[in-house]
Order: sequence, then C-alpha cells, then structure tokens
Amino acid sequence: MTVTANIDSSRPVATLINVFTVAPERQHELIALLTRATEETMKHQPGFVCANFHASQDGERVINYAQWESEAHYRAMLANPEARVHMDEAATIAVDVQPRLFHVASHHGKG
Repeated sequence: MTVTANIDSSRPVATLINVFTVAPERQHELIALLTRATEETMKHQPGFVCANFHASQDGERVINYAQWESEAHYRAMLANPEARVHMDEAATIAVDVQPRLFHVASHHGKG
C-alpha cells in the first residue's frame, strides 16, 4: 500500500519539516542517504506515515517533509539508536540542519 502526504488541517498528524543546508555538490548524496534511511529504517518505525524530499534548484537546500501519527511517535523515533545513526550521518553531509514539528493550521486547494 502506498501512503502519500495528506495535508489536511483536520487530520491530527505531527508534521516534520527539516531544512538541510548543503554544499551543492553534496545535495544528491544527502538525498540518497535520506532515501536509504527512510527505506531501511524510518518507514518501519511505529507511527511513520510518509516522507518526501525536496531538492532546491540552486542545490543548497534539501527539505524533508514527513508525517508521523503523533508527536510521541516522532519522539520515539528520535530515541531509536538505529534511526540516530542515519540522522547523525546526514548531519555530517549537511552544513546546517533545522528540524521543526508543525501542525497544519490552514489548507487551501483549487477544488
């Protein structure tokens, strides 16, 4: 079953938006690491919903937009040593890492 991000202000998920600043020549390397970490570890953690990676056109940023069923699930993942290994490795590639949890305050669609 494929699960995609569902942006909906009535849906109580914890949304992680993590902004990585990276040297342009390492952007692809960081995305490959995050993709591998998600496939091998993150998506098997309790409460994981989905993860999406966005590459800035200038090569200097990677945005991780991920959803967890709750903040407690997200915090449990942070405490997992297997997940920490991937996060620590990403921090060696990125120049700066800025993770923040959000809730959807407002959502607007065309239809």
